[in-house]
Amino acid sequence: MADKRDYYEVLGVNKNASDDEIKKAYRKLAKKYHPDANPGNKEAEEKFKELGEAYEILSDPQKKAKYDQFGHAAFDPSSGMGGGGFADFDMGDLGDIFGSMFGGGFGFGSSTRRSGPRRGNDIHINMQISFSESIFGGTKEISVPVTDECENCHGTGAKPGTHAETCKRCNGTGQERITQQSLFGAMTSVRTCSACGGTGKQIKEPCTSCRGAGKVRKTKNFEIKIPAGIDSGQTIRLGGKGDIGEKGGGYGDLLVTVYVESDKVFKRKGLNLYCDVPITFIQAALGDEITVKTMYGEQKYSVKAGTQPDTVVTLKGAGAPKLRNEKSKGDLIVTLKVQIPTSLTERQKELLKDFYGDGEIKKEGTKKETIFDKLNDKFKNK
Repeated sequence: MADKRDYYEVLGVNKNASDDEIKKAYRKLAKKYHPDANPGNKEAEEKFKELGEAYEILSDPQKKAKYDQFGHAAFDPSSGMGGGGFADFDMGDLGDIFGSMFGGGFGFGSSTRRSGPRRGNDIHINMQISFSESIFGGTKEISVPVTDECENCHGTGAKPGTHAETCKRCNGTGQERITQQSLFGAMTSVRTCSACGGTGKQIKEPCTSCRGAGKVRKTKNFEIKIPAGIDSGQTIRLGGKGDIGEKGGGYGDLLVTVYVESDKVFKRKGLNLYCDVPITFIQAALGDEITVKTMYGEQKYSVKAGTQPDTVVTLKGAGAPKLRNEKSKGDLIVTLKVQIPTSLTERQKELLKDFYGDGEIKKEGTKKETIFDKLNDKFKNK
């Protein structure tokens, strides 16, 4: 045992190295001295074997503890300590390492387990709805291409009247064991059965509709319930309406993302709706009761005398409903747009000049009187 180098020295790490540091050191050196990278180089071959032996011990917590206590003697049968030799080397970790570095070509192979039931894929689609539908909700029918169970064979993949048989290569396990000779002796790896693809079954007479797959592509119609208050970018989920799963796994979901068409009158920000309402400059100056159109019908509003252009008023509870709580609504934010006449008769022009008078500009530092103020004062004095 005296001629064996210390395993920590072989990997170039200290005794306090973490598992991750040990693995990284091994990866780096194993790649450097790998036989595929050094064809015909006996020295590299020996170093590679020495690296594998060191990593096998130091990567296993129990073996590492024994080595730290007894050194190489812990694994020397002749020492009477009952340690297992390098012939008992489990290549599981090395298979993963070499699979990533050399694509599995070294012969260790990664251990592929038979996959169990797997849920089907989710389906994502977009759906456009009207502005009114986003406020009040509704229903919409859509057609969606999905992967579903074959109706001819009911998902077995076998021709009706026949059935799938247990795979003879793997005896129904879905796995096959491959033994290969390497520098370390006989290495056994487990992989997906090449005959049945891991299903454990073989179909001698496949279904003509699905060609043995047990599932087909088809178009399904779904009725989508649009909740009141939904907004652009929000998603409606229909559980179990996606693609069929594998090996008895459940269906995926159908996810419908909503996009709301713009409206000619209203705009939406959160739960609030916004719109512009035109009023005449006479209404703005003298005040008036106007009718405002909302999503829920017409609503009366009293314009105050002397209202200025672009005055913003709020109609409480006339906005969009809160999703899943229709009783809670946002507000309607109204901007009053004062319409200034673009063509006046001579008589109208004279009246406006009369309303303005000669005192249009007051003393410096005082507020300038507007036409709306003058109109209001004029009618008040009558």
